[in-house]
Amino acid sequence: MTPSHAIRRAALGVATASAVVLLAACGGTTHTGAHGAPAPSATTRAHNPQDVSFAQGMIPHHQQAVDMARLASDHEASAEVKALAARIEKAQDPEIRTMTGWLKSWGEEPPMAGMDHSRHGGMAGMSGMMSADDMTALKKSTGADFDRKFLTLMVVHHQGAVEMAKTEQAKGRDSRATKTADDVIAAQSAEIKQMKGLLAEK
Repeated sequence: MTPSHAIRRAALGVATASAVVLLAACGGTTHTGAHGAPAPSATTRAHNPQDVSFAQGMIPHHQQAVDMARLASDHEASAEVKALAARIEKAQDPEIRTMTGWLKSWGEEPPMAGMDHSRHGGMAGMSGMMSADDMTALKKSTGADFDRKFLTLMVVHHQGAVEMAKTEQAKGRDSRATKTADDVIAAQSAEIKQMKGLLAEK
């Protein structure tokens, strides 16, 4: 074998080895599970019955808070209460839509819009819901009376939501649902503190 032939053969061997390494590297991005089937994506989220219960309970719970918040604009509420009500509506209305989407993606039935959930305050997962009488009294009040009723009722309502969120933290599985529970606890605990402060001033 001439030196030139040896050089060409060595070069060919290096190129072949490089190609094998490159193909192996490219193929390394494909993960297979049992029997050669593609493994589940890392972004796949599992959910459990607690996640479903959390969403199905929190949707009407949030909806009632939004309904209460919307009363502030035309019941002569103070500027502080109006600002708080606007913040509650801005935060909870989108969460209703998000949780409704989760339930549909899980093949579960979202709570019916407009359903009267006020009678279910004692049901598991519905802690802090206002009664029909509470809501009627709030609708009939104005000015400082509205402020006091709104703040008093909303503190109880928020406390119920925090309890529900803590149960989700402890027992839920879906990462989106548990993250929402974290957000509910942080935001509503801060608002409870604020509302208790406003009540002390009235």
